[in-house]
Amino acid sequence: MWKKAIGDHLASQTDARYTGLCLSNTGIPALKAVKRPIFRYLLISIGWLSVVLGVLGIFLPVLPTTPFLLLAAACFVRSSPRFYQWLVDHPKLGKYIIYYLEGRGIPTRAKWMAIAMIWTTISLSALLVVPIFWVKVLLFVIAICVSIYLLMQPTWEPDTEPSDDIELTEEKP
Repeated sequence: MWKKAIGDHLASQTDARYTGLCLSNTGIPALKAVKRPIFRYLLISIGWLSVVLGVLGIFLPVLPTTPFLLLAAACFVRSSPRFYQWLVDHPKLGKYIIYYLEGRGIPTRAKWMAIAMIWTTISLSALLVVPIFWVKVLLFVIAICVSIYLLMQPTWEPDTEPSDDIELTEEKP
């Protein structure tokens, strides 16, 4: 049901950021699939690990949900269209991906938790694990760039927005 509706919805957008985003009427992004089995299975494994962490992020305040689900979607779109479609079609998890792809943004909690986790892990890595100075500097530059990117993304408040504002209807032939 969502597959066709989302594909039509995204394909109907006139905004340039949607150009080439989805294959016509499928809802599956137009990216090349990974051919090598080892890389395909690696991407599927990373995707499922990201789904698990994203679901845990719904219940645990220290894990962000949206970045993990976006990572899972990115892994699945290159490795398994079936898993990608399942994730996008999921009644609870799919909205995070759809809202991000439509430019509605990332939930506030997810945005701030992602930034906090990035800075925590990079700081611990740079101070306790990495002995080379230029690598430490590079880690902090990466943290700054990712933080700026996340802060520039639109913020979506799931509690304040109606849940049925995307019209998901199937076309009748």
